[in-house]
This record gives sequence, structure tokens and C-alpha cells, in this order.
Amino acid sequence: MHIHRLLFLLPPISAHALGGIRIIQSNDDGWAELYVRSFHDALVASGHDVVLSAPAENKSGSSSLDVEPHPRATSCQYSSCPPASGPIGCNATSPRLNWVNSFPVTAMRYGIETIGPQFWNGAAPDLAVSGPNVGSNLFLQVPFSGTVGTAVYAVGQKGIPAIAFSGASHGTLSWNTTPVPERSLVYAELAARLTDAVVASGKPYLPPNVWLNVNFPEASDECNSAANFKWVLSRINPGIFSPADVQQCGGTRLPTETDVANGDGCYVSVSVGDARDKSTAPAAEQAVVLKKLGSLLSCLP
Repeated sequence: MHIHRLLFLLPPISAHALGGIRIIQSNDDGWAELYVRSFHDALVASGHDVVLSAPAENKSGSSSLDVEPHPRATSCQYSSCPPASGPIGCNATSPRLNWVNSFPVTAMRYGIETIGPQFWNGAAPDLAVSGPNVGSNLFLQVPFSGTVGTAVYAVGQKGIPAIAFSGASHGTLSWNTTPVPERSLVYAELAARLTDAVVASGKPYLPPNVWLNVNFPEASDECNSAANFKWVLSRINPGIFSPADVQQCGGTRLPTETDVANGDGCYVSVSVGDARDKSTAPAAEQAVVLKKLGSLLSCLP
């Protein structure tokens, strides 16, 4: 795959040229990881105007680190860029696919401030998405996750609503893996489905300082089609000493995302996160998300 340095004279494209919204996309597993590429394709298929800006290589566990990119000496992840390629670059034939030689948050920052606006006539993104991460991001993993860090940066520093997606099925995959494993396609379809539901709910897509932490269970013989999955409103931390949650499924304490992940069945946890501390958002914000996504949500058995 031939890569060249980022172009700064690309012709502007209408904000809603693809019939959707402007979406900036990132991850922490690297720009050439298959999960993020499958999701990119699914968002484009949904009609969104999406631009990927992700690390040049796997930077998992880098939390909210943000350091200016520096020129690469070696090739990018999966040999997806040649040595001595500079600090940032893009796919020569698909310039909406971009890499930044730094941490995930840095890649998101460049995507919001520099890369995305080239395609959007100077406009900012309407929504930020990250992932799907290779592996779950639950409870104690959340503060350290670069996938989460990018979403929290978009919300907390730029005021852009954001969603972080993670999938329990492990195993890194190159962008050009063929045939594409079912888990990558299923996660992409699920992530696009929730994104579309958030967009369809109307602006503002999420309350201020709120992001969604979404975790898919392992893809399996049972959970092998997007239609088989059910969505559960959850919380990030246990909340033993926290105020009551929004009333849902007959109670005022939402299940933790870990409870959802450890349960039997194809259940997806959707936690309403507070960008100020990466913990669970208060009940008032949960209620807004519940109203927006209510028709999509289910209860644990």
C-alpha cells in the first residue's frame, strides 16, 4: 500500500456530501488495524462523511497522552507506510485514511483540528468515534485505554460528542486480511448501528461532557450476526456509594458493564461516561441517553 505525506490542498467536500454527518474516527490499535478499517467502511456505507486519523502503530494503553508527532524512521504498522515517511501521512488512493506518528489522543487532535477540516471546508466534526478496540475496555481498564482517551479528549477538550467502541474478541489483524473475519464485520455493523441511532436521535447527540463507552462481547457461534445482539444501558464503575442511576429495567441501579460482559448471551454494554473523570455520568445525563436510545435497549435476563 503506497502512502504519501498529508495533503493540505485537497479540494473541499460538502459537509454532508455523503448524506450523513461529519465523523472523525480514531483508535489506539493503529490506523492499519482491520477493526477500525471495517468500521470506517460501515460508516461510509451508512452515508457518513468520515475521516480516519489514528496512530501509525499500536499504542494501546496510552490513556490520554498527547505529544507532537515526530518523523518516522521505520515503516508503519503492518508495513502500511515506508520508512522515513514524516510525522503524519495518508493512504495515497484513500486520503481519508490518515496516520499520525504519536499517541491516540494526538491523532484525534490532529483529526479534529487539521485533517478533517480539509475535507469539510474548514468545518469541525459533528461526532467523534473511536475503535472498535481489540479487546474490552471495562471498569478499571477504562482510565488507561487510548480508545477511551480519544473519545474523552473530543468531548472534554473540543465539545464534540463521542463514542468509544471495544470488542472482547482478541487477536490483531492487518488491514488487508482476507477473507475479513466475521468478528471484524459484526463489530463494524454493530458500531455503525449505534452510531446511526445516536445520529437519528437528533442534536445535541449527547449531553455536554458525556461520552459513551460501548463494549461488545466475544463473537462466537451464537453471537455471529449483528441481529443476535441486544443492547443494555450500563455503568462503568460499581457505584456502591453513588447516587441512584436513571430508572431502567425496574430499578435505579444500572448493571455494570462488567456484569453485562460476564453474563450469558449476546449483550452489548452501553455506559454513559463523564468526560471529566472517565467514570459514570449522573442520572440526569443517563436519562437523556435513555430517551435517545430507549427503543434500542433491552434488559438483562
